[in-house]
Amino acid sequence: MQFKYPEILWGLFLLIIPIIIHLFQLRKFKKTPFTNVKLLKEVVSKSRKSSQLKKWLLLVTRLGIIAALVLAFAQPFFANKTALTEKETVIYLDNSFSMQAIKENGSLLSNAVQELIKETPKDQKISLFTNDKVYRNVDIKEIQNDLLSIENSNTQLPLNAILLKAKTLFSKNTASIKNTIVISDFQRNMISSELDSLENTDTHFVIKRPDNNLNVSIDSLYIDTVINENINIVAKLTSTSELESTPVSLYNGKKLIAKTSASFNTNKKAEVTFTIPKNNTLKGLVTLTDKGLKYDNNFYFNLDKRPKIKILAIGENNSFLKRIYTKEDFAFSEYQLKNLNYSLLQKQNTIVLNELTNIPNALTTALHSFTKEGGTLVVIPSKQINLDSYNTLTSVYFSTKLNKEIPKEQAISNIHFSHPIYAQVFEKKVTNFQYPKAQSTYELQTKASVALSYTNRTPFLVGQGSFYLFCAPLSKENSNFKNSPLIVPTFYNMGEQSLKSPQLYATLGEELKVDIAMETNKDHILSVEKEEYQFIPRQESHANKTSLHFVENPIYDGVYKITNKKNHIQNISFNYSRNESDLNYISLENLNSKTIENSLETLFSKMQKDNSINALWKWFVTFALLFMILEMLFQKFLK
Repeated sequence: MQFKYPEILWGLFLLIIPIIIHLFQLRKFKKTPFTNVKLLKEVVSKSRKSSQLKKWLLLVTRLGIIAALVLAFAQPFFANKTALTEKETVIYLDNSFSMQAIKENGSLLSNAVQELIKETPKDQKISLFTNDKVYRNVDIKEIQNDLLSIENSNTQLPLNAILLKAKTLFSKNTASIKNTIVISDFQRNMISSELDSLENTDTHFVIKRPDNNLNVSIDSLYIDTVINENINIVAKLTSTSELESTPVSLYNGKKLIAKTSASFNTNKKAEVTFTIPKNNTLKGLVTLTDKGLKYDNNFYFNLDKRPKIKILAIGENNSFLKRIYTKEDFAFSEYQLKNLNYSLLQKQNTIVLNELTNIPNALTTALHSFTKEGGTLVVIPSKQINLDSYNTLTSVYFSTKLNKEIPKEQAISNIHFSHPIYAQVFEKKVTNFQYPKAQSTYELQTKASVALSYTNRTPFLVGQGSFYLFCAPLSKENSNFKNSPLIVPTFYNMGEQSLKSPQLYATLGEELKVDIAMETNKDHILSVEKEEYQFIPRQESHANKTSLHFVENPIYDGVYKITNKKNHIQNISFNYSRNESDLNYISLENLNSKTIENSLETLFSKMQKDNSINALWKWFVTFALLFMILEMLFQKFLK
């Protein structure tokens, strides 16, 4: 037995007072004459025995009253060893998209919030955090309204990160008991590595699972074919359970323009195709309705009239470039070196030096400035070149230098399929390709990545990003590369990648760079907006374009407008990652947790039972009252 106020037990010394009173009480005797002495002695004898019994009973009751009252005020109790230890509680509430799944006519998240508000002890201070918010040292009443209005987040913290973050919310008191409560559906993607954060805390898992695992999601979208004046766009769908079909709709903004049905195969996959007019601006939304998660029922994309990429060729015999860089997608221009206007260079996206014998210093300086501003330079050497002038230009790019000419015929037989130029060109690696040849090549020293190489692994085409260099002339006298199927994707992609236009869509949370084909002054800032939501992305201004970088923003999916002082430039679309669409859950039995429960009510009930204290002061008050009643009865009825 323990006491809340043990210092009051000193009051037991008061027990000595009734003992002294009862043992040393002095009485005054009065003489009364009696005729019969024998009778007097008998009466006196009987009175003494009766008086002594009454005194002892009164002494016991009075001692009981004092002792019971002292013990009652000391507040005795029984408790477990940990009941009196200071406790801290940190709760993680999973508000990721997978918590949109339905359970008992409500989402998993809303069910968890209701349980939190109802079951969390009202007088207990807690710390609570979600995937995007943190509440430190609060009681549940303070954050009740915030919890009721909580929104699903597109971020899902891995379990290791959850436990590490919970540790930061505990105090540094090593003597306190630290309880971490994790409320989640525990999808399989929450476990990204071995857990190492369960030490020094009592971890409790509260599992929330839907009534069924049915969910249909729109996973991706791509342009399949362009036929005449139409574009075929294909949307890919996935179902977590067997399903025959589901209706799918296509909107342009808020206008319904097409509707079809997706039929699922045995692998629970489906594809739907929409045909739309070419060269039309489209704020696309593919949507469906199901009883599962809501976030993956919408898929946004956009089609804009792409600005023409500016290509400038310097040299002679540029007819093959003119055929590749067509008027539909490119603004192609060509100049001989002697007629070149240097002021045009900074306005281009890609510049091709086509077999120049010598590169003047002034041109070298201008080209260095051009690539620093984000332009792309492609260099094709001629049969006879001034090596010093070429190396002055190329040495600043990947430490590249051309050495002596090697007059030996070689086949260009190695395609580096992972290189950005060819990453989207081939569906699979080619083995029976009619490889082009070169009669002579220049020996090369470089740190640049190789895109094409000869049979002996020496490079034919190197470079990436803002610089590309061919190691051999492409003239008919030296190579048949112009007649090879490789020439079109090679030059087309080098030009096309010099201006990073928006894709059909982007995924939120992934890094994205978009180039806007316009010049902006330092005072001009491009902004991105959707309805009332607006933000300014990180941007770089160049002479021929402005580059926008997206990482943290936006946070919502949809089709956004890129504007310059409220003037609409083009659209860009973002979608949530589909990582949580597959309702696949982990087993928690092998994790080192203290308890695994399906409801907060059960968990808090167990925790309160472990912390329960059995107070005994009421019993001692009852004993004190009982002794008082006994004393009154003794006084009245005991003669």
